[in-house]
Amino acid sequence: MDPAAFLLYKPLPWGMAKQKTGAAKGKKRNDSPERRVLARNRRARHDYAFEDSYEAGLALQGSEVKSLREGRSSIDDAYCEWRRGEVFLVNASIQAYAYAHARNHEPMRARKLLLHRQEIDRLGTKMRERGFSLIPLELYFKGARVKVELGLGKGRKEHEKRDAKREAEAEREVREAMRGHKR
Repeated sequence: MDPAAFLLYKPLPWGMAKQKTGAAKGKKRNDSPERRVLARNRRARHDYAFEDSYEAGLALQGSEVKSLREGRSSIDDAYCEWRRGEVFLVNASIQAYAYAHARNHEPMRARKLLLHRQEIDRLGTKMRERGFSLIPLELYFKGARVKVELGLGKGRKEHEKRDAKREAEAEREVREAMRGHKR
Protein backbone atom coordinates (compact mmCIF):
# COMPACT_ATOMS: atom_id res chain seq x y z
CA MET A 1 0.00 0.00 0.00
CA ASP A 2 1.29 3.48 -0.86
CA PRO A 3 2.33 5.42 2.30
CA ALA A 4 0.35 8.50 1.19
CA ALA A 5 -2.78 6.39 0.65
CA PHE A 6 -2.33 4.90 4.12
CA LEU A 7 -2.59 8.36 5.66
CA LEU A 8 -5.89 8.99 3.85
CA TYR A 9 -7.41 5.68 4.98
CA LYS A 10 -9.81 5.98 7.88
CA PRO A 11 -11.29 2.87 9.44
CA LEU A 12 -15.07 2.81 9.82
CA PRO A 13 -16.47 3.28 13.33
CA TRP A 14 -17.78 0.16 15.09
CA GLY A 15 -21.18 -1.01 13.84
CA MET A 16 -20.92 0.76 10.49
CA ALA A 17 -19.96 -2.07 8.17
CA LYS A 18 -19.72 -1.32 4.50
CA GLN A 19 -22.93 -2.34 2.70
CA LYS A 20 -22.64 -5.09 0.14
CA THR A 21 -24.00 -4.53 -3.35
CA GLY A 22 -26.18 -6.76 -5.48
CA ALA A 23 -28.15 -9.69 -4.11
CA ALA A 24 -27.14 -9.14 -0.48
CA LYS A 25 -28.83 -5.72 -0.40
CA GLY A 26 -32.21 -7.29 -1.09
CA LYS A 27 -32.15 -6.87 -4.85
CA LYS A 28 -33.04 -9.98 -6.78
CA ARG A 29 -30.23 -10.90 -9.13
CA ASN A 30 -31.39 -12.49 -12.37
CA ASP A 31 -28.96 -13.49 -15.10
CA SER A 32 -31.64 -14.24 -17.71
CA PRO A 33 -33.59 -11.27 -19.07
CA GLU A 34 -37.20 -10.97 -18.01
CA ARG A 35 -39.93 -11.87 -20.53
CA ARG A 36 -43.03 -9.69 -20.20
CA VAL A 37 -45.79 -10.59 -22.67
CA LEU A 38 -47.54 -7.62 -24.27
CA ALA A 39 -49.93 -9.33 -26.71
CA ARG A 40 -50.86 -12.89 -27.68
CA ASN A 41 -52.46 -14.19 -30.85
CA ARG A 42 -54.55 -16.97 -29.30
CA ARG A 43 -56.60 -17.59 -32.42
CA ALA A 44 -53.50 -18.43 -34.47
CA ARG A 45 -52.91 -21.75 -32.68
CA HIS A 46 -56.45 -22.77 -33.63
CA ASP A 47 -56.31 -21.63 -37.26
CA TYR A 48 -52.80 -22.86 -38.18
CA ALA A 49 -50.74 -26.03 -37.80
CA PHE A 50 -47.27 -24.77 -36.88
CA GLU A 51 -44.12 -26.59 -37.89
CA ASP A 52 -41.50 -24.29 -36.38
CA SER A 53 -41.18 -21.10 -34.32
CA TYR A 54 -38.72 -18.21 -34.46
CA GLU A 55 -37.85 -15.23 -32.29
CA ALA A 56 -37.27 -11.91 -34.04
CA GLY A 57 -36.60 -8.37 -32.98
CA LEU A 58 -38.69 -5.42 -34.21
CA ALA A 59 -37.42 -2.16 -35.67
CA LEU A 60 -39.55 0.39 -33.78
CA GLN A 61 -39.74 4.13 -33.21
CA GLY A 62 -39.50 5.60 -29.72
CA SER A 63 -43.20 6.43 -29.46
CA GLU A 64 -44.04 2.81 -30.36
CA VAL A 65 -41.92 1.46 -27.52
CA LYS A 66 -43.53 3.86 -25.05
CA SER A 67 -46.98 2.84 -26.26
CA LEU A 68 -46.03 -0.83 -25.86
CA ARG A 69 -44.91 -0.19 -22.28
CA GLU A 70 -48.46 1.05 -21.63
CA GLY A 71 -49.78 -2.22 -23.12
CA ARG A 72 -51.56 -0.67 -26.12
CA SER A 73 -50.98 -3.29 -28.81
CA SER A 74 -52.74 -6.08 -30.69
CA ILE A 75 -51.48 -8.77 -33.06
CA ASP A 76 -54.80 -10.55 -33.67
CA ASP A 77 -54.98 -9.90 -37.44
CA ALA A 78 -51.22 -9.62 -38.01
CA TYR A 79 -49.13 -11.65 -40.44
CA CYS A 80 -45.66 -11.46 -42.00
CA GLU A 81 -44.69 -10.64 -45.57
CA TRP A 82 -41.44 -11.27 -47.39
CA ARG A 83 -40.51 -8.19 -49.49
CA ARG A 84 -37.25 -7.67 -51.41
CA GLY A 85 -35.18 -9.85 -49.11
CA GLU A 86 -36.67 -8.54 -45.86
CA VAL A 87 -39.51 -9.73 -43.62
CA PHE A 88 -42.16 -7.27 -42.38
CA LEU A 89 -44.85 -7.54 -39.72
CA VAL A 90 -48.10 -6.29 -41.26
CA ASN A 91 -51.42 -5.36 -39.57
CA ALA A 92 -49.95 -5.32 -36.07
CA SER A 93 -51.63 -2.51 -34.19
CA ILE A 94 -49.56 -0.37 -31.82
CA GLN A 95 -51.75 2.54 -30.78
CA ALA A 96 -50.46 6.11 -30.89
CA TYR A 97 -48.61 7.36 -27.82
CA ALA A 98 -50.61 10.17 -26.23
CA TYR A 99 -47.63 12.42 -25.38
CA ALA A 100 -45.70 12.13 -28.68
CA HIS A 101 -47.82 14.75 -30.55
CA ALA A 102 -46.20 15.56 -33.93
CA ARG A 103 -43.57 12.83 -33.70
CA ASN A 104 -46.12 10.05 -33.30
CA HIS A 105 -46.12 6.89 -35.39
CA GLU A 106 -48.66 5.36 -37.76
CA PRO A 107 -50.54 2.71 -35.69
CA MET A 108 -50.90 0.10 -38.46
CA ARG A 109 -47.61 0.58 -40.34
CA ALA A 110 -45.53 -2.37 -41.55
CA ARG A 111 -42.64 -3.00 -39.15
CA LYS A 112 -39.36 -4.60 -40.16
CA LEU A 113 -38.41 -7.85 -38.41
CA LEU A 114 -34.79 -8.24 -37.35
CA LEU A 115 -33.59 -11.71 -38.27
CA HIS A 116 -30.32 -13.26 -39.45
CA ARG A 117 -29.83 -13.36 -43.23
CA GLN A 118 -29.93 -17.19 -43.29
CA GLU A 119 -33.24 -17.20 -41.42
CA ILE A 120 -34.72 -14.61 -43.76
CA ASP A 121 -33.69 -16.62 -46.84
CA ARG A 122 -35.01 -19.88 -45.37
CA LEU A 123 -38.34 -18.29 -44.39
CA GLY A 124 -38.67 -16.58 -47.76
CA THR A 125 -38.26 -19.86 -49.63
CA LYS A 126 -40.76 -21.68 -47.46
CA MET A 127 -43.30 -18.87 -47.69
CA ARG A 128 -43.02 -18.52 -51.50
CA GLU A 129 -42.54 -22.10 -52.66
CA ARG A 130 -44.14 -24.36 -50.07
CA GLY A 131 -47.17 -22.26 -49.11
CA PHE A 132 -46.29 -21.65 -45.47
CA SER A 133 -47.50 -18.61 -43.52
CA LEU A 134 -45.48 -16.71 -40.94
CA ILE A 135 -47.81 -15.64 -38.12
CA PRO A 136 -46.89 -13.69 -34.95
CA LEU A 137 -47.81 -15.65 -31.82
CA GLU A 138 -46.59 -13.36 -29.02
CA LEU A 139 -45.25 -9.83 -28.68
CA TYR A 140 -43.09 -9.35 -25.57
CA PHE A 141 -40.28 -7.49 -23.86
CA LYS A 142 -37.13 -9.52 -23.33
CA GLY A 143 -35.09 -7.32 -21.07
CA ALA A 144 -35.36 -3.88 -22.67
CA ARG A 145 -35.87 -5.19 -26.22
CA VAL A 146 -39.17 -5.82 -27.98
CA LYS A 147 -39.34 -9.29 -29.51
CA VAL A 148 -41.97 -11.20 -31.44
CA GLU A 149 -42.40 -14.98 -31.50
CA LEU A 150 -43.27 -16.15 -35.02
CA GLY A 151 -44.88 -19.43 -35.99
CA LEU A 152 -44.23 -20.99 -39.40
CA GLY A 153 -47.15 -23.14 -40.46
CA LYS A 154 -49.99 -23.89 -42.82
CA GLY A 155 -53.61 -22.93 -42.41
CA ARG A 156 -55.99 -25.61 -41.17
CA LYS A 157 -59.19 -26.50 -42.94
CA GLU A 158 -62.46 -26.71 -41.01
CA HIS A 159 -62.39 -30.50 -40.61
CA GLU A 160 -58.79 -30.32 -39.33
CA LYS A 161 -59.85 -27.74 -36.74
CA ARG A 162 -62.68 -30.02 -35.58
CA ASP A 163 -60.28 -32.99 -35.36
CA ALA A 164 -57.75 -30.97 -33.36
CA LYS A 165 -60.47 -29.80 -30.99
CA ARG A 166 -61.71 -33.39 -30.54
CA GLU A 167 -58.16 -34.60 -29.79
CA ALA A 168 -57.59 -31.81 -27.25
CA GLU A 169 -60.86 -32.69 -25.48
CA ALA A 170 -59.89 -36.38 -25.37
CA GLU A 171 -56.48 -35.51 -23.87
CA ARG A 172 -58.15 -33.28 -21.30
CA GLU A 173 -60.54 -36.08 -20.28
CA VAL A 174 -57.64 -38.53 -19.91
CA ARG A 175 -55.73 -36.05 -17.72
CA GLU A 176 -58.79 -35.49 -15.53
CA ALA A 177 -59.36 -39.25 -15.23
CA MET A 178 -55.72 -39.75 -14.23
CA ARG A 179 -55.98 -36.93 -11.71
CA GLY A 180 -59.10 -38.53 -10.18
CA HIS A 181 -57.37 -41.95 -10.11
CA LYS A 182 -54.42 -40.60 -8.06
CA ARG A 183 -56.65 -39.33 -5.26
